[in-house]
Amino acid sequence: MSLLITDECINCDVCEPECPNNAISVGPQIYVIDPALCTECVGHYDTPQCREVCPVDCIIGDPQHQEPASELEQKFRRLTGQA
Repeated sequence: MSLLITDECINCDVCEPECPNNAISVGPQIYVIDPALCTECVGHYDTPQCREVCPVDCIIGDPQHQEPASELEQKFRRLTGQA
């Protein structure tokens, strides 16, 4: 599934540069993750890098955008031109 940043975000700016898909951006109040670009770092890393660096653990699975690992892999391939 895609990831989601909760309202516990403190806008510390550490997650955005870690995203290999540029899925994280500044939203109106907190950072947001674009579900069309988020692959949970599948294809890039073993674990989602935004979760690794988040000091307040405010990044969760997005229940509105559930995707199995196979779909995340396909999305990775499409985003990187490997499809």
